[in-house]
Amino acid sequence: MRQRLVEQLAARLPFFYGWVILGCVCAAGFSRQGPAVATLSIFIEPMTADFGWSRTEISGAVSIGGILGALVSPLLGPFLDRNGARAVLCFAVLLTAIPLLLLSFTESLLVFYLLYCVARMNFAGPYDLGIYGSIVNWFVRRRTFVTSISTVALMSGLVAMPMIAHLVMQATDWRTAWLAVGVTVLVIGFLPTWLLHVRRPEDIGQRPDGDRPATRAASTAAAAQAQAPEPAFTRRQAVATPAFWLLSLFTLLVYPVQSGISLHQAPFLIERGLDPAVAAGAVSTFALLSGIAGFAFGFWPRRVALRAALALVGLALGASSALMLVVHDAATAYAAAGLFGLGVGGLITTLPIAWADYFGRRSFGAIRGVALTVQVGAQAAGPVLSGVLRDTTGNYDASLITFAALGFSGLAAALIAAPPGVAR
Repeated sequence: MRQRLVEQLAARLPFFYGWVILGCVCAAGFSRQGPAVATLSIFIEPMTADFGWSRTEISGAVSIGGILGALVSPLLGPFLDRNGARAVLCFAVLLTAIPLLLLSFTESLLVFYLLYCVARMNFAGPYDLGIYGSIVNWFVRRRTFVTSISTVALMSGLVAMPMIAHLVMQATDWRTAWLAVGVTVLVIGFLPTWLLHVRRPEDIGQRPDGDRPATRAASTAAAAQAQAPEPAFTRRQAVATPAFWLLSLFTLLVYPVQSGISLHQAPFLIERGLDPAVAAGAVSTFALLSGIAGFAFGFWPRRVALRAALALVGLALGASSALMLVVHDAATAYAAAGLFGLGVGGLITTLPIAWADYFGRRSFGAIRGVALTVQVGAQAAGPVLSGVLRDTTGNYDASLITFAALGFSGLAAALIAAPPGVAR
């Protein structure tokens, strides 16, 4: 019944149904930020005051949730390929919203871990697979632009969810704030996906990008690109290519930089003698530039190799880490934060596109699921690496030198990560 109604809706719409799918993806991306670290940070003060937990005890739930996401992603990828992103996203939203709602009844650290780790697991794995699996299936030529729009929705959620938690907490208490966050995730993330999402355009008689046979036969550059054979790798074929391992290496190198600096950016600037207000302003600058850069990378010319965009990401992350080594004033702090935001925004938009463009739609879930294991593991390593080096040496210089080396090494890996040959 639902499928028939969707088919009728798609037939009556004056535009490509893929834009409806993009709306579902943006809603899901917004809701993804319910268990984000930035959202959790709003709850740390009142929850530690009530229960006497340490900051380390609360932070441990983030790492464990990420590990669970890394474990479940390779198993969930093939399910996505067989059943589509609708089931994955509905699963992700429900298994995020329900634990967040139940967090309002938390009375022990064990219960907190059980609930938050489940929500964080979905943040790290299923959401990523469902969001980018949807985009990959519905868009080919417009994939870069559409991914950039989803990045803006993601960043909007990152701004809104902590604000919702803060405002509700100011009016009531932290338990009601968890309820508010959970309800927001459920209403915004679940309903559009459950009602309107469709696995592939072919399921309702359409083509990716809304193309028609006549459009593909036209003698334009865009149509010529659309006529080019699309990669159709299986997971086994993908892992046998150098491109798979080079993209994985790039991921392994740059994601510790992304997560390590993100978490420690403010305390580093304060240690350098800058006012906390300047540190907060630099973090805001990073967040703003991340969103702008994520959208701007959506206009990357398709005729220019995507690995050049990945190389630019590695350059920005390496250069921003190196620039932070010489930060002693507000201007340099803002410059380093802006450059770091450029790299992170580009990374969020460009890397999922690379996996899709290199290996195609056929087994995207299975291939991306394996890649996410590397990504989530690398993200988990960054903050730990930075913290250990800081505690060992007494400052952040060693970690920043390490991150600069990793970023520039990522640049090199990106430059040699040529697309594989087309598999059919």
